[in-house]
Order: sequence, then structure tokens, then C-alpha cells
Amino acid sequence: MALVYRRFWQIVCVSCTTLLLVLVNADDIFHEWQVNIDTTIKPISVDQPVITINGMFPGPLINATTNDVIHVNVFNNMGEPLLITWNGIQQRLNSWQDGVSGTNCPIQPGLNWTYVFTVKDQIGTFSYFPSINFQKAGGAFGPIRVNNRVVIPIPFPKPRGEFDLLVGDWYNESFKDIRSSLRKSHFDLLPKSMLLNGRSRYPQSNWTIVVVEDETYLIRISNVGTQWSINFRIQNHQMLLVETEGSYTSQIMLDSIDIHVGQSYSVLITTNQPEADYYIVASPKMVNTSESSSLVGVGVLHYEESTTPVQGPLPVGPDPFDVNFSVNQAKSIRWNLTAGAARPNPQGTFNVSNVTLSQTFILQGSLAEINREVRYTVNNVSYHVPNTALKLADYYQNGTGTYQLDAYPANSSYPIATYGTFVVSGTHNGWLEIVFKNNLKDIDTWHLDGFGFYVVGIRHSSAGTKANTGAAKAVSGNNHLDKQVN
Repeated sequence: MALVYRRFWQIVCVSCTTLLLVLVNADDIFHEWQVNIDTTIKPISVDQPVITINGMFPGPLINATTNDVIHVNVFNNMGEPLLITWNGIQQRLNSWQDGVSGTNCPIQPGLNWTYVFTVKDQIGTFSYFPSINFQKAGGAFGPIRVNNRVVIPIPFPKPRGEFDLLVGDWYNESFKDIRSSLRKSHFDLLPKSMLLNGRSRYPQSNWTIVVVEDETYLIRISNVGTQWSINFRIQNHQMLLVETEGSYTSQIMLDSIDIHVGQSYSVLITTNQPEADYYIVASPKMVNTSESSSLVGVGVLHYEESTTPVQGPLPVGPDPFDVNFSVNQAKSIRWNLTAGAARPNPQGTFNVSNVTLSQTFILQGSLAEINREVRYTVNNVSYHVPNTALKLADYYQNGTGTYQLDAYPANSSYPIATYGTFVVSGTHNGWLEIVFKNNLKDIDTWHLDGFGFYVVGIRHSSAGTKANTGAAKAVSGNNHLDKQVN
């Protein structure tokens, strides 16, 4: 249940002859969430626990406007600790609320916690999900919309309607069983299905959106899976890319789009085809789907007056093993420099040229054996979750001895693979370049939490493995990076 009310502040200045009254308003949006484990919901045809929010899977929409204050009171009825993170929401004013283990302590079973954060100077499509204990593979994810303020026009005609689409891989096994297996170094567990808004291709009916002919619709797509990047496409319909995670893009027409784990995109479609039903398809990257049709997520675009069901083969996407397609498409996406977004002034007025770098971090993702167990590592360090949240320890100037600052190298590999709490110092208000090097044989996805990051380069090396190397720059502050199994 969500309750909304509007607050008013009054600033009154009085002189001998003048009375000035200024009204500034913003919305406070309140949500109360009951998080439970449900065994009756079957996204696929097996019995498994699904994490629901207020009985919903996926969870409820958070629908906000720039600068709104969001209050989410989360009651944990799961029987194990829980953390929810707000993916893409920049925690400039509320950096204690981002819901990762480095910042917040988990909500213990039977207790509740209220997250309070401001969608300050933001617009766009985002998502939320559990951030610990592989719970994301069990559900509790949902959509976030941050709308433009009325005074700032969107850079495209107002669509007739909007749809939130959460796409993600799904396992046959319980998220608890997967978690246990990963601790035993069983890395051969793979997803078996693809869900579109909680529905698999089998055995349920396909997820369907209903449209009217000769109209334009906005589809907000988020990859909420744990492992696979996806390619998304709609039969006989092109998509106009208009926004990604808080930035309006230069508008480009696409037949399909690659969406990596954690990414969100907004696309416009025009219903200019004959009235019929059309396939919506999400297929995994780097996976041979010919062995199982359940690996491909399928939905339906249904024209309201259609009497013709979907027919023919599914629309074919790019070669799933063609990494260059993903890299080149990512390179083609550019900022719309003339559009206003959260503020009236164009995005392009935020000039970040002639940057003087303060530091460069080179972070290498790989596998290593530690105490006869295979673990994912960053610079040869497998992250050890401390008992005290890092942000809390930092607030008390690490008086608890939770971590040792700069104990591990930030631009090379530690000589011996080890467990550790990897915390590095950044120059306050400096420009930080972060280079990610992928030494794995799979696409490696990172969650950068806390500030605004901008991709400035990407390169694909085909020597031996299909590895991606990317670089990002950020204004650094009291921040940390976290890398999880997902």
C-alpha cells in the first residue's frame, strides 16, 4: 500500500512595505512492504520458494518524480536477513540508505526497517532487488520510475501508455539450494528459464501487453537476472531508444537491444503493423538456446482489435556469441546533449572535458582457489563480509577495526589469492578512473553503488576468451565498490 501527500514550506520575508510568500513543494511517497516466501507461486513448473512483496511477484512499482522523498518500510518475514538495494538511484543525500552490505546492516527476521531516500536530480528507469545471499534469484525485485517534473518537457511526444518490463534468468533450484551449492564451489549451476514479469514461456500463459493501432508506447525494460545478459526484440516492430538509467540518449532506431544484468533502458514502439499479435522475445547471450526452448523468454504484443494469434517462428536476434555486436551497440549509445532531464538546462551543459585524473583503479575479475575452494575474486581478493557495515565503521573512524584501509592493491593483483575486506581510499572531490578487466570466460557484470558513473571506453579482446574491458570515471567521495556473485 502506498500513501502520498504533499508538503509545503513557507518562507516569509517582511519589510516595511513588502510581504514575499514563496511556496516550494515536493512529494513524500510512503510504501509499506511485507516480504514473505511463497511456495504457491510457480514461475516454472517446479515447487520452489518465491520471495514476494505484499504478495506480488515481481514487486510493486515505485512511481516517483524528480526530487520526491521515498519512504519504504520493509517488514522481513522471510526467516533470514534481507537487504533491498535501489539500483541506479544516486544516494547523494541519503548515502546510508542504498541497501548494500557495505552500507546497511541487513534487516533481521521478524523486524522492519524504513529506507528513506530522495530521487534527487534524477529521471528515468530503474529497479530494486535483494543485494545479499543470492536472494535475487528468488524474487523481491521490482520496477522504479522517476518521472520528469512538469516544468521540464520530455524530448519526445507523450506516449499513449507506459509498460514496466522486468526480464531475467531463472533457476529450477531454490535460491537457498543455489546459495549452498555456490559455497561448495559448484559453479556449474545454470539458469533454466527466462522470465518476463515473473512469467516463463512454460507452463503459464505469456506475459501480454495490449496496445491500440497507430499509437506510440514507452516500454521500460530492466534486466533483473543474476547471470545472463539478454537480447530483447519485438516481432515486426522497431524500437526507438530514448533513455537509459537517468540519461536521455540520442534517439536511435534498433531492431534489437542487448541488456546486461542490472541495466535498464526505455524504448518507444509505434503500433504501425496490421492488427494482430506479435512475439516479444528475450534470449540469453553466450548461451546455446537450441537445446531448450525454455531458455528464451516469450511475451505477446496484442493489438486490441486483433483476432489473429501469434504465429510463425520467433524473430531471430543477433548471434548470441557475437560479443562485438554488444560492444558496438554500446558504443553507439550517446547522450542527448540538448535535452533537459532532471533540470531545465540541457544535459550537455554538464561539461566534463579537460578532466584531470586523481587516481586510476584497475580491477580484475577472475576465479581463484582459496583454501581448496574456488571463489570469484577482485584483484585476487574474495570479499569477506564484515560483521559491521563499512559505512558505519567508517563513521566511527574504523574504531571497531572492521577493515584495514588500502591493505590490497587497487591496480594490480594481490600476490596470493585470499579472503579480505577490500577497502581503498579515494581522493575527495577528485576524478577517479576505474578500469575493469575481465579474466573470466563469461560476461562480467559489476554493480557500482553510490555515485554517478560514466562509461568512457570499452574494448573487446578475443585472445583466448571473449573478455570485455571497460573504463568509467566518477567524482569520488566516501564511497566503496562491491562485487557479488550476480
